[in-house]
Amino acid sequence: MTGRQTLLPSERPEAPAEVRRWVARVTGLLERHFGKPDPRAPASPTRAREEDPLEVLLHTILSQNTNDVLRDRAYDRLRERFPTDEALQRAPVRSIASAIRVSGLHRQKAQRIKRVLRWTCSHFGGLSLQALCQMPTEEAFAALASVNGVGPKTAAVVLLFGCGRDIFPVDTHCHRTVRRLGFVPWKLGREQTFRAMQPLVPKGKALSLHLNLIHLGRTICRAPRPRCCECPLVAECRFPDKVMEPPPPSPRPSPTAGARQPEAGG
Repeated sequence: MTGRQTLLPSERPEAPAEVRRWVARVTGLLERHFGKPDPRAPASPTRAREEDPLEVLLHTILSQNTNDVLRDRAYDRLRERFPTDEALQRAPVRSIASAIRVSGLHRQKAQRIKRVLRWTCSHFGGLSLQALCQMPTEEAFAALASVNGVGPKTAAVVLLFGCGRDIFPVDTHCHRTVRRLGFVPWKLGREQTFRAMQPLVPKGKALSLHLNLIHLGRTICRAPRPRCCECPLVAECRFPDKVMEPPPPSPRPSPTAGARQPEAGG
């Protein structure tokens, strides 16, 4: 263990009842607007062997600072080169980095993958994290968060998608949307927001709220220019800088676009 301070479920403070009701209303509105998400939907952090917590962990490492398309491409190339976890464990860092180059930060991610595999073997006696799913949530979270390079979001994603635990990860989209809504103070960082949100999420709704907020953040509550006029949560949102004007229409291409221009001096 590294001594990192983590919020365990047993340490959760009691949230004000009105805030919990507010989050519950928003959760219901999102489900009515977007539906109840499938854990294997595009926003999910994994595609292959979805319920294997080690695979979820590898996918989440690859997803850091990149998009889903490049993450999946990097994973596919990684598995083409190293089809088994045993082959991946034996591979040198430089070979892993070469395979996942497309994801960006490939050297750092390759080092994290090797570190995670070593930790898995030393703590669980093999290349499986299934034993993690048998541990109490607070103990499993603390174990994952003790690994250098595994933060609260990554640990929570593994427990949510790999072990089916009711824990709410906070990625960049969730961080932005819950602060704009007003659930937590704007000044809170991502780890502080993760801690603050755990007692607010309705029981059994962590996965639904997490995936629907990601969808909201990608399509409507975008970072540079939110489409507040299209948002199903506008009545529940306390963001002071709402953009209620509809976005301008995309310019139509000119009929002459792409036409060859006459050469000068012809």
